[in-house]
Amino acid sequence: MGAWFCIMAKRSLQASPEGIEQAKRAFTRKGWTQDNLAAEVNLKTRQPIWRFFSGQRIERYTFIEVCTVLELDWREIAIDPPAEFLEFGEVGQATVLDIDNLVKQVRSQRFEKIKNQCGILQFLDISHPISIDDIYIDINISEEIVSLQWLEFAHLQSFTSKELDRFGLGEVSQTQITGIKAVQTYSKLRVLGKVGVGKTTFLQHLGIQCQRGIFAANRVPIFVTLRDFADEERESQEFDLLNYIRKEFLNCGISDPSVLETLLLEGRVLLLLDGLDEVYHQETKAVINEIRRLSEKYHKNMFVVTCRTAAQVFNLTRFTDVEIAPFSQDQIVAFAQKWFTALTKTNVHQQQAVQFIEKLDLPENLQFRRLAVIPLFLHLTCWIFRHNNQFRTQKAAFYKQCLDLLLYKWDESKGIERDEAYQGFFLPQKLKLLTQLASETFEQGNYFFEQRLVEQYIGDYLRDLPNASTESDELQLDSERILKAIELQHGLLTERSRGIFSFSYLTFQEYLTARKIVVSYDLQGLEEPLENLVSHITEPRWREIFLLTVAMLRNADLLVQLMKQRIDALVAQEPSLQKCLTCVSQNFLSTPSQLKEMIYKHENIQHDWHFSPEQEQLLQQYYYANQLLIDCLNSNCQVTEVVRQKIEASLLLSTKQLCLG
Repeated sequence: MGAWFCIMAKRSLQASPEGIEQAKRAFTRKGWTQDNLAAEVNLKTRQPIWRFFSGQRIERYTFIEVCTVLELDWREIAIDPPAEFLEFGEVGQATVLDIDNLVKQVRSQRFEKIKNQCGILQFLDISHPISIDDIYIDINISEEIVSLQWLEFAHLQSFTSKELDRFGLGEVSQTQITGIKAVQTYSKLRVLGKVGVGKTTFLQHLGIQCQRGIFAANRVPIFVTLRDFADEERESQEFDLLNYIRKEFLNCGISDPSVLETLLLEGRVLLLLDGLDEVYHQETKAVINEIRRLSEKYHKNMFVVTCRTAAQVFNLTRFTDVEIAPFSQDQIVAFAQKWFTALTKTNVHQQQAVQFIEKLDLPENLQFRRLAVIPLFLHLTCWIFRHNNQFRTQKAAFYKQCLDLLLYKWDESKGIERDEAYQGFFLPQKLKLLTQLASETFEQGNYFFEQRLVEQYIGDYLRDLPNASTESDELQLDSERILKAIELQHGLLTERSRGIFSFSYLTFQEYLTARKIVVSYDLQGLEEPLENLVSHITEPRWREIFLLTVAMLRNADLLVQLMKQRIDALVAQEPSLQKCLTCVSQNFLSTPSQLKEMIYKHENIQHDWHFSPEQEQLLQQYYYANQLLIDCLNSNCQVTEVVRQKIEASLLLSTKQLCLG
């Protein structure tokens, strides 16, 4: 079994008066009864709990476990706490521990370490740390990695925009289990996930639950940030993970290296290794070899590694790969309730959480809801709503914040320095490249695109850069590296199936497409992009592009005027429809909602128009375009009052009436 370990012979411990008061406060915060606490400590009766709070002596391991469950340091609670571990060899002065008690003892001694590593979260834009208990939501795990599937390109091209948002986000997979069950099922697990889905938080939750004896109660949790491990070992180039953990034990007061060895040999460790993708590329192989070596030598333990999905090419022998699924509707609701409770220091947090969910479900907030399935973006959405009790009418600002976060702020906030695959590319250049790709593919109606096409776009962009290579092979290699960097580092492009990519969220493809139009007009003074946009005024898939563009333009007068001209031209050559419009303006209010009523219930109009199917379709397109124009005018856009009044006064008028006007 390995070495046995000894502690001082003092078999019982007693809480001090100050320690009892501290324990009572912690007990009250839990909201438990003494029976509840006894159950948490695996006691058959609550008598030891009563004795603990009465200041009487109880068996020392029960004392330590009670303090651990209450998240207290037993040394601060006990009267005259003894030294825990003696130097190895002083067996004559101590009693022999069994392995279960050793686990409890080590967990107690490392209590503060695990609490600091796993017990708190630091959210973006939040100035203070948050307890993981106050915000954590159980995650779901997909046992199928979508990007590893072989799917026909033609099949993917048939997806609607709604199906695109679902694809690869967990709803397509038929097999989902809870995160805890996945760890219980697979003793060697690699948890994959895109940016912001909660990989690290899940690992922290496992560590806290294990420390409390709620999950893997017979094991010691050890949490390692692989980036920190690689940074520390870089100078020596030794990359000894076991020695790294030994030093961490030493910092917790466990000086005998045989303690860790015994726990590992007995299979009593839950080793949590976070952020394999965050290790420098040139050091990844050495880190993986260390994980492999440790997991094979001490195979009876539990190993959980987290990594971004795009970095799954780094193979881990005998590890099972699973992927974190985005939040379901129930999980979004639960997270929002916890978020507003934890971060809103008022008595209206529950009411605000209810309002948040109600407004998130409104049709006009579909784009926010698309992103809210990812915890990172859901947090930002809650943050926005908290201050205004509504979502921004200026969606573009929110999307820009999300893009800034993905392109550099997320890694920066975590102190991650990645390999720069495209040195010399500053943020504007990265945006320009992504914008070009988004606009051209969206214009062509392509939500999905083959890898060779993406690399071709990147290669064309590289050729225009100063000092660009003219060697086709070199350009190809650079294009491959940049595509992998965009996928791995930023998460804006994602491999949906082998060799087939798309933007990770349709929202980003739409935003970048609108951005291209705005930049071309605002900065370059080109009217052609606006004219091209208006040519799509009857196509529903372009609706969000119109709304984003009109909101982002410094002055949207020209766009709304072009829209009005295009709308009037739709029915200008149809005499029957012209007569219909004249009738509408005389019998109904000049609003699209009345026109919609006329389209579907035209029997209410005195004249029987006898429209052909083609004319009915054209009239419905006319209605849709007018409604879109109204929505654009009602958005947070910059349109001069003169132009606005002129357009509103001429809605639904026939060509003759427009000329008279």
